[in-house]
Amino acid sequence: MMMKSRGVLLCVLMVLASVVSAQELPKASPESVGLSRERLDRITAVMQGHVDDGRLAGAVALVARKGRVAYLQSVGMQDREKGVEMNPGTIFRIASMSKAITSVAAMMLYEEGRFQLKDPVSKFIPEFADVKVLASAGDGSARDGVVAATRPITIRHLLTHTSGLTYHWDARVGAIYAEAGITHGLIQDGDLLAEDMAKLARLPLVHQPGEAFTYSLSTDVLGRVVEVAGGMPFDEFLRKRVFEPLRMNDTAFRLPAGKVSRLAAVYGPDSDGGLRRLPDEAIGDGDMRISVSYPYEGTHRYCSGGGGLCSTVPDYTRFLQMLLNGGELDGVRLLSRKTVELMTADHVGELNRDSGFGLGFGITRSLREAGESTSVGAYRWGGFWYTTFFIDPAEQMIGVCMAQVYPAGNATLNSQFEALAHQAIVD
Repeated sequence: MMMKSRGVLLCVLMVLASVVSAQELPKASPESVGLSRERLDRITAVMQGHVDDGRLAGAVALVARKGRVAYLQSVGMQDREKGVEMNPGTIFRIASMSKAITSVAAMMLYEEGRFQLKDPVSKFIPEFADVKVLASAGDGSARDGVVAATRPITIRHLLTHTSGLTYHWDARVGAIYAEAGITHGLIQDGDLLAEDMAKLARLPLVHQPGEAFTYSLSTDVLGRVVEVAGGMPFDEFLRKRVFEPLRMNDTAFRLPAGKVSRLAAVYGPDSDGGLRRLPDEAIGDGDMRISVSYPYEGTHRYCSGGGGLCSTVPDYTRFLQMLLNGGELDGVRLLSRKTVELMTADHVGELNRDSGFGLGFGITRSLREAGESTSVGAYRWGGFWYTTFFIDPAEQMIGVCMAQVYPAGNATLNSQFEALAHQAIVD
């Protein structure tokens, strides 16, 4: 009986090993892809320094070049209280790194002719047909503090964050958002995406569509567009059309019970210069209330395309490699090369002085503007809970770094990561 049990266990472990390996890109020595092992170790040193100094509980980082993983390291703890170490299989709340995935899903439908980028959002969400805009001081045409929009919000506006929508931290409308029951994906919400987006459409914009860059709930609205144009619930669309084809087996809005133990705990700075574990209940003051337990606890039906997903470093790496490859990975094509080119061009120009922004990503327009080691045309984004990624087509390189801390306090790993990866290039 014992031998039989051992045999069954061995088979299970072999199956699990095959599943894990199927998710990962091929590995290579750093030198074979033009990177220095010694210089890559500087990333580990910075990560470990953050753990030793009490700025992070732990982190996982990966750098791949020319389609192969040259660096993958985990440091610190996934859950300090339970004694679980960080590892490549750790699941993270990726927050705004969800935006890139939602943008890809939308562009898949664009390629199928389901819409044009110039189409009004009201074609898919009728409530957006009559949006209002906060009036500027002294505007004599205003009624009840708002004016009519001079143009409709288009799908391009959603992709580029030029719609006039905003987030709850905006002092002008944050209280209005909260009073209407609009959330942001980082707390339990029993409403469906369709319900919240219909409510959002009735609230005032902070500027006319297309006239400014304002980071916002635009990508949540885009998720609803995907839902309508794609003919299925948004989470189902992502699962069937993106995650399953790319074998992103650990990426989802809600975690099944069997995976909750793999979710990294979230920590925050304490008054003694160390870290404290954030509680499961809602935290935060005013209109920006958040929760760490939304992926697994309570009623949460709101699938936020702008911030609701959880993922792992290996899973997200497969998504990034697909983009770097021009829309294809392991024989699975989600996008054409030309669509990826369109998405990763700067679409906002002077509307955003900090950097370029494409259809879902921040874009490096110049090295002077970037101020860090990278390449012109590289693109990237990060997440609320302290995750980040970059793709550098010129160097055929991608990088992902994930931790879980809020607020970030004195942590600088995310802002250093892309430069640390680039200083390792030696070919």
